[in-house]
Amino acid sequence: MADSALFLRNLWYYALPSKTLKPGKTLVKTLLGEPILFGRTSDGQAFAIRDICPHRAVPLSCGQFNGREVTCGYHGWRFDQTGACTAIPSLAEGQSLNLDLFRVKAYPLEETQGNLWIYMAQDKGTDKAPAVPKMAAPTVPGFEDSTYQAIEVMHFPCYIDHAVVGLMDPAHVPYVHRAWWWRADPKLSEEVKAFDPSPYGFTMRDHDLIRETFFYRLLGKSPRVEIAFQLPGVRVERVQTATNTLSNLTTITPLNDNETEVTTLFYSTLPWIPLLKPILSPFVRTFLNQDRDMVVKQQIGLQYDPSLMLIKDADTQARWYFQLKAEFARAVEDGREFANPVKTQVLRWQS
Repeated sequence: MADSALFLRNLWYYALPSKTLKPGKTLVKTLLGEPILFGRTSDGQAFAIRDICPHRAVPLSCGQFNGREVTCGYHGWRFDQTGACTAIPSLAEGQSLNLDLFRVKAYPLEETQGNLWIYMAQDKGTDKAPAVPKMAAPTVPGFEDSTYQAIEVMHFPCYIDHAVVGLMDPAHVPYVHRAWWWRADPKLSEEVKAFDPSPYGFTMRDHDLIRETFFYRLLGKSPRVEIAFQLPGVRVERVQTATNTLSNLTTITPLNDNETEVTTLFYSTLPWIPLLKPILSPFVRTFLNQDRDMVVKQQIGLQYDPSLMLIKDADTQARWYFQLKAEFARAVEDGREFANPVKTQVLRWQS
């Protein structure tokens, strides 16, 4: 199921909330096993470059940032937000050197809806200009000019595949998420859902929410739900009532082979969500912790390298994920367009 050698490239990954990156400041984060220095210039432009000086490999984050350029703390080499080397102080007067030879890898960023997305290109070289993304960064439909109202960030101690499969699994809910405010009834019922292919993923078609929980009832009457997933690990769930809309954006970003960051953001037309954040946040963290706790237990068994199984229809979404991932990797390698392997169909399972 999981191939630790394969992090999909040429895709947008969730990097961090926009508000955590202040003008004139930098921060360091490891994504897909790569050390990345994020910064925001004094005029508000966000950027990301590899956190390694090409001279002697000292992290650029160990130096200084003046709001325009990053200065390496070892020999004072300077780099701008595009990764271009702008100065080598040790050069004596009259000595010439092509500074283009010392470019630091830069990563395309897209800032939207209060989020920073980073494009992780296939090329790991440091001597080329930033890659040009082939698609736009993910967004939450209907909230194009809005920022999120609430956010929760959690680290799962596992490879990305196990986090993605665990969060999209429809059969675990009555066992893992049993609580008075979510799923107190242990009785299973048949779920019948229609799915369609969508860009780089698939969508559970809009449908009536038959089993309403405490939180869904806060939105209004007759809720309908649509859930979309796209590579590399982006899930958008939209709950629509006659009066309100609540969208939940969940992003799954690998930090390295053994740690994955899960970020959950909420967008809604409900003006009171920010006011109730102190009350609602513990419930959200409890819900996510239930998933995380199961992943932690899963690691106990995975250390023995067992064969893992996927069944129809409850695990079909997990099957699609691995098919999508394999097809995208082949398309990148072959230099061709991605061909979505998911076909329109109806799935049935007990949950």
